[in-house]
Amino acid sequence: MRRVVLDTGFGQGEHLAAARAAARVAGIPLHYIALLAELPPAQALADPALRAAWPTAVPGLHRLELDDGRTTLDVLLGDVETNLGEVTARVDEFFVPTPLASPRMLGKLALPAARLLACDGDDTWRRGLRAAGFSWQEDGAPGWLEARYTSRKPQAPRPAPPVRSAIVIGAGVAGSAACERLCARGWDVTLLERHAEPATEASGNRAGIFMPLLSRDDNIPTRLTRAAFLYALRHWRYLGGLSPAGEPMLGAQCGVLQLARDADHAALQREVVEQWRYPEAFVRWLDAGTAAGLLGAPTPDGAWLFAQGGWANPASICRAMLAACGERLCRIFSAAAVRLERRDGLWHAIGADETVLASAAHAIVANGAGALTLEQTAALPLYTMRGQVTHVDAADFAALPLVVCREAYMTPPVNGIVSVGATYDKDDERALRAASQAENLARAREILGPARVPDELPLQGRVGLRCMAPDRLPLVGALPDYAAPGRPERLRDVARLPNLHALLGYASRGLIWAPLAAELLAAMLEDEPLPLEASLAAALDPGRFLLKERKRQGPPSVASAP
Repeated sequence: MRRVVLDTGFGQGEHLAAARAAARVAGIPLHYIALLAELPPAQALADPALRAAWPTAVPGLHRLELDDGRTTLDVLLGDVETNLGEVTARVDEFFVPTPLASPRMLGKLALPAARLLACDGDDTWRRGLRAAGFSWQEDGAPGWLEARYTSRKPQAPRPAPPVRSAIVIGAGVAGSAACERLCARGWDVTLLERHAEPATEASGNRAGIFMPLLSRDDNIPTRLTRAAFLYALRHWRYLGGLSPAGEPMLGAQCGVLQLARDADHAALQREVVEQWRYPEAFVRWLDAGTAAGLLGAPTPDGAWLFAQGGWANPASICRAMLAACGERLCRIFSAAAVRLERRDGLWHAIGADETVLASAAHAIVANGAGALTLEQTAALPLYTMRGQVTHVDAADFAALPLVVCREAYMTPPVNGIVSVGATYDKDDERALRAASQAENLARAREILGPARVPDELPLQGRVGLRCMAPDRLPLVGALPDYAAPGRPERLRDVARLPNLHALLGYASRGLIWAPLAAELLAAMLEDEPLPLEASLAAALDPGRFLLKERKRQGPPSVASAP
């Protein structure tokens, strides 16, 4: 059982260092949640391992792994009072060196007998702590209150440890990431894939691009994609890192240049960077001349430069994640689960010939468009969009030193091939289409100019079907039971199918969404602190569509009395 500590006054990590030392002596894992208004510079930290792992100074929750995985550090950057309400955790110990305006959230997070080390304060502060459920003796260290959570208010009981066995359906980036995160926690996982190898469907492109998303209002898609982008970079390093040579994963952080669509968009780009004071390591705004210098072609407007972005081969990342699972993973390829059945407390994946392919306590549906055909997920409002990528021999195309995107994206050569795309078509035709290739090349000419993009090229590329939700956000968590009666008012009231979970709807961002989504689901299953703010986790809940649907239906009609 891990020990969870929440710290609202990180300083330079002194209390973290003490907690890590105590955890080593006790031989138990440590999960440390640090709420910071501002991120201290890495050079101010004494511990070299912490300096090396220190996150980029952008808002949100950053999950770091230290001490070979024995310590998990969550750095939640932003307003401390606001972020306290965004923490989802059961806390054993609090360190609060400065008074909070509203200490009641401490009580909501506290486990029975949780320890609180807090600064002493005025009567208002003390009354607030007592109202939150903490009590203490008056003979503690001067200036400090050493308290315990002693409230008798009813609390949800800590759930029993899960039965750590799971079926994962789908070996694309969603399913491969789920396998890796569960096996890392000691789960036994059976992976089912209908193709003969991983990453054959939407995850099978030669090169996917990875970059964050920015917006003026820092909306939910922006916050999620920023967190996922930075988590993916850290997780890929943990798995061995990207390399143009392909070992262990094929890719490069060559940078992504996102060109403005027009002068108004360029002004917005500049405004967003200045408004949110993003560090240059995360994003820079470039004027038209500087952007043109990087592009090697004239461009009338400015651009965002994401220096940490780049391209990666999704299949190589899937292989690396599956390799990290070791012997806890059983792989079954060329086997499609046509249905799921629950009996005797287990989920059973049944093949077309009625053979039971796998059985486990949990099942995770991570097969993208394949989820549309399963009974338990067919009611979800998922749909597909066709995406055709054009492959161009590098000898016939302008060489690019970095990824460039506007209405389309273009990669540097990957094994001699440049990828240009991708279309968004409202059909599911798998064959390459000349019209789609012409659309991709026309957008490339708009970016690079007609002289650098040939008029006639062989029809070559790849078609994939993106699985998407109406709000363009992924589905992560327990699947709702659409057959259950009632009209729930809140997500927590939505009836769920027991031990059946989703990792679906990754659209065009599966490459970076997959690692964080898998970590989120694994943390939910293990009752660990979540790696995302509570509002973001709720926005990804698969029950959100059922909740909206039932609310639209209105209250149940009441028959009039006779």
